[in-house]
Amino acid sequence: MPYEKVCIMVAMVITLFVSVLLTGNIAKDVKVVVIDLDNSAYTRELTNRIDASEYMKVTAVLNTAQDPKDLFYQDRAFAVVYFPRGLEKDRYTGVASNIGVFYDNTNSANTSNIKEALNEIVGLDNAMANGDVGSTNDSIYGNVSLATRNLFNPQESKDNGETLGFLFFFGSMFFTFATIGMIPRLRLTHQLDKVLLEGTPWDLLARLIPYGCCLMVSWVLGLAVLRVWGDLTFSGNLFTFIFVQIFYIFTVGTLSLMFGWTAANPGIASSRMILFIPGGFILGGGAGPTTFFADWVVKFSHVFPLTWEFHFERDIIARGAGFADITQTFGAFLVYMGIVGILFCLRFNASRKELLARQAAEERQHKQMAALAQELADRG
Repeated sequence: MPYEKVCIMVAMVITLFVSVLLTGNIAKDVKVVVIDLDNSAYTRELTNRIDASEYMKVTAVLNTAQDPKDLFYQDRAFAVVYFPRGLEKDRYTGVASNIGVFYDNTNSANTSNIKEALNEIVGLDNAMANGDVGSTNDSIYGNVSLATRNLFNPQESKDNGETLGFLFFFGSMFFTFATIGMIPRLRLTHQLDKVLLEGTPWDLLARLIPYGCCLMVSWVLGLAVLRVWGDLTFSGNLFTFIFVQIFYIFTVGTLSLMFGWTAANPGIASSRMILFIPGGFILGGGAGPTTFFADWVVKFSHVFPLTWEFHFERDIIARGAGFADITQTFGAFLVYMGIVGILFCLRFNASRKELLARQAAEERQHKQMAALAQELADRG
């Protein structure tokens, strides 16, 4: 490793690139869904105030009752505000009433700012209704309060948060360490040329199966330990989670083979793990709240496979989503997987063409040397 170059490059990447990605330290335009059963002028006014807040963005307003849990799947919302029927009437009759708020507590930092913002909106509304702040209407009463409920991880257990994130991060990282040097190892043992000439890309991908099985077993074992020993809340179906992991593991393995393809030896290949694994941990929700990032950062984070893994972990394990509830995210991941597969096949075919061209050149050189030797023998 040319450390004199690497140390400068790492300093520049951290101070420039990463600092731009992590500029946000508050939640901005967090997606909020409103269930408005009252559908009155008052509730529409409150909805506009929520949407006007810099911390929140109302993405949908529903006028029929719905299970709030279904609205959190695939990160469609991080909070659901529930306006009950008769809310405006209670405001004019002086009856105390509650506005329900359901928070996605898979990462409590995701909603820390919007909790404060909603309390300020309701507090200011009550103050205005009671004439404390700029109101001259004596016919309304400020008796509205928030009734909040934290879903999915109400006790804010570390087993449901950081520990689970580290389980998938380190599992993916060491799986990459084990597989990223596969192509250099085959090249050093002179087996790669045979695969390129006689085999297909699937012959290389099939070598990932033992490693993938080990990773799957380790994750299921880790989840079992967290469930029995700790206080992990596994709300979904284990078989749905395992089914999704088959696709994720093969995608990570394919990326691992591609990133290590041109390395001269397995040691050099291992250092390239940093290019596609840690980014998903930092930006995908494993290390911090995704609501602190700008929209372009959230979209960019999907180039890292671990970002998709955290999507599936939040939906299946924490929120209890079934396969039908994550079809949109899973479909997008299949597109991502397809792109990775196409790039891998292109890499395989390019290496095959290079090998054939090299063999053809060597064959021509041998023929030229044989002809030259024959010519010298004839002259002698």
